[in-house]
Amino acid sequence: MELFTLARVLHVLAVILWIGGVAMVTTVIIPSVKRLKSKEEQLETFERIEGRFALQAKITTLITGLSGFYMLWYLDAWDRYLQLSFWWIHAMTLIWIVFTLILYVFEPWLLHRIFREQVMRDPGKAFSVIHKLHWILLTLSLITTAGVVAGCHGWYWF
Repeated sequence: MELFTLARVLHVLAVILWIGGVAMVTTVIIPSVKRLKSKEEQLETFERIEGRFALQAKITTLITGLSGFYMLWYLDAWDRYLQLSFWWIHAMTLIWIVFTLILYVFEPWLLHRIFREQVMRDPGKAFSVIHKLHWILLTLSLITTAGVVAGCHGWYWF
């Protein structure tokens, strides 16, 4: 198998696991955790599940980034960042940067502590905020994914 093809396969599989996990957290886990009785139980359950997913998300975003930049390098496709018809490459890169910053920088250094404090003060509000943020990230990720598939098959919206 050609290295480029392997990179594309790894890229797609990593995105499926990463964004699929975000969908699971957003549509199943957070709503379920919000229904638990005590804030301690909510926090402990959410952190246990999200913590396990965070490792998967870190690995898959790393694979996504490495394979994506390899494919851009291999194709010498950097000029696509200058073309509006390739808006989905901009969107992919932006989504990747946002998630990478959240997973590797903001969450471990800041968000984890802030979230714990907010849950102890007002769990309903804390989980509502985090749920809305997850919905925003999931929606942007799905729009981007639709754009990538369409763009890769020649459907340019601009």
